[in-house]
Amino acid sequence: MEYLFDTANLKAIETYSKFIPITGVTSNPSIVKKEGKIDFFSHMNAIRQMIGMDKTFHIQVTGRDYDSMMADADAILNKVDDQVYIKVPVTLTGLEVIRALKAQNIHVTATAIYTEMQGFLALESGADYMAPYYNRMENHNVDPQAVIRAFAHMIDKYEYSTKILAASFKNMGQVNKAFLAGAQTATIDVSIIQGAFDNPHISKAVDVFSSDWKSVYGDKLISQL
Repeated sequence: MEYLFDTANLKAIETYSKFIPITGVTSNPSIVKKEGKIDFFSHMNAIRQMIGMDKTFHIQVTGRDYDSMMADADAILNKVDDQVYIKVPVTLTGLEVIRALKAQNIHVTATAIYTEMQGFLALESGADYMAPYYNRMENHNVDPQAVIRAFAHMIDKYEYSTKILAASFKNMGQVNKAFLAGAQTATIDVSIIQGAFDNPHISKAVDVFSSDWKSVYGDKLISQL
């Protein structure tokens, strides 16, 4: 399993990277909006510097037509670095862009996937990662686990190199279900990770351990014995 942070917040990336062994960071225009009107390329380069070149970095195009999507991709690759995974929504135009980028050996993440058809076409177009939107599928009465299982089956059957990068979650339960359905990777907002550990049962268990220890050894730690 691989975990990525779905955020552009520098403090969050720095803080939670101490706890979670992430393999990358993902971003999109809605995530960037949360940071305000930042100096976009300076900010993206700061993220890259923070996570290093050994981790994947996924940045989404904002153009809507072929030429503007390709221009966005070119700007990202030149102003950040050429190892960035260009995120492209799986529309008809997006599929054309994915194929064109892969013809140039550029890393691509196919995103905004809600249906099996989108995913199958992303596989055939050569995307390196494909991002099915788990919670959004649920909200549209689509079974996200069934969709992810279908993608995993096709990847296994036809030996695609594409990885399933599950996205759009409201809690860790959905993340776990995505992995169990066959996703190799998941990108998660750090608030979901924090929420998963804000569990009173976890805190209570730790408190009991501490109390039991102190009842025998007082305030001395193991290292002080």
